[in-house]
Amino acid sequence: MRIKGLRKTLFGVGLLAILAAGLGIFAPAPGQAEPVVIGALQDAPDGMELPSASSSPSALQPGANAVVGIRLGDQGEQTRFVLEMSGPDAAAYQVFTLADPYRVVIDLTGTSFRLPTDAAQAGRGVISRYRFGHFQGNTSRVVIDTSGPVAVARNFVLEPQGGFGRRIVLDLAPSDRGTFLRNAGWPKEDQAARESQSKADSVAVTVPANPTSRDAGKKIVVIDPGHGGVDPGTHGQSGVNEKDVVLAFSKEFAKQLKGTGRYEVHLTRSSDVFIPLRERISIARRHKADLFISIHADSIAKSNVRGMSIYTLSETASDKEAEALARKENLSDAIAGIDLQGESAEVTGILIDLAQRETKNYSSRFARTIVDHANQNTRMLDPAHRFAGFVVLKAPDVPSVLVELGFLTNRDDERQLTSPAWRTRMAGTFVRAVDRYFGDRLAEGGN
Repeated sequence: MRIKGLRKTLFGVGLLAILAAGLGIFAPAPGQAEPVVIGALQDAPDGMELPSASSSPSALQPGANAVVGIRLGDQGEQTRFVLEMSGPDAAAYQVFTLADPYRVVIDLTGTSFRLPTDAAQAGRGVISRYRFGHFQGNTSRVVIDTSGPVAVARNFVLEPQGGFGRRIVLDLAPSDRGTFLRNAGWPKEDQAARESQSKADSVAVTVPANPTSRDAGKKIVVIDPGHGGVDPGTHGQSGVNEKDVVLAFSKEFAKQLKGTGRYEVHLTRSSDVFIPLRERISIARRHKADLFISIHADSIAKSNVRGMSIYTLSETASDKEAEALARKENLSDAIAGIDLQGESAEVTGILIDLAQRETKNYSSRFARTIVDHANQNTRMLDPAHRFAGFVVLKAPDVPSVLVELGFLTNRDDERQLTSPAWRTRMAGTFVRAVDRYFGDRLAEGGN
């Protein structure tokens, strides 16, 4: 009886400790001792389950730091955000805030994510939602969207203790807009780099006077898989992310296009990394592209809507759906934590005003060519050729289109978009459209 009673007591103590740790209410301030917790956090209540490290589809490389769990706790006046870490090294990270929309950004150096694909969930307290992914170089990023202005009341690291790995802890408290704006902005070391890049962008929009010679006269095609890294794009009913679908399609398209021997082909990204919108334009212009094709997948509240569509640049959208889609896609930089307010009026004006009429005409011609070919092999929206103000279509001297392969919110389209057979067949269709486009221009005496 004593043993049975002791077991009950230990179970009760362990359960209380689990609940407390899951809610984050006993986490100490810096310098305080870590409480001993009996048991694991896998059964934390109120949807605050800590993803298991073993549930991740990817294995952690030996000696590498990784985020293996994320949990939130609503503590009334404050909301706690915790990153559970795994790895031998101290956590190298920085925290800053950005406005419009209100965001808290955590940049981690030399850290990967070992989390389930569905780990990013809706938030609680002042946190409306969060997302994570590789940002660029050796930096990974967590972006926390907040429901209003907040202050980072506490920001500290709990060292490994009591069976737990290292933890990065942020306590967020409601604030006012004025206070938020005074403290918001990029870290000083990043600001200098951004100002330098802004100057480079203003130079980059000038059309090169003497283009370099081409590889045996090959036309240059730049394929742009949308989204990536910390920006997953939309997602399907099965949980598949747009960024993965479009990367797989773009790689197949690039492989087939190169296979003809007629084109020099470049991808803006070949892995799961984030590329800012205007950098995608810069990549196309640095390669002196003859054609820029941005690949995306669509989503809409009506699950019965399906079909492929092709967009070219217009200062005014062709319909309300096109306008809404352009607004959503143009937010990619904001989603990844980029401060869109940093663009100078001069650069923005050049990017928009120098969208030359000839370039627009060639873009529309290629869009119609894709429609003609794709219409024979897949379901198309009506009308299939549409117009919107996508940022990635604003290179002044590169004919550009944005292709929405289909709707991940439609079961039939999602099944197609994740099918290797459909991907191979449709990539071949796109290759034939590229052949016809350049063939027609050559027949007309164009370059």
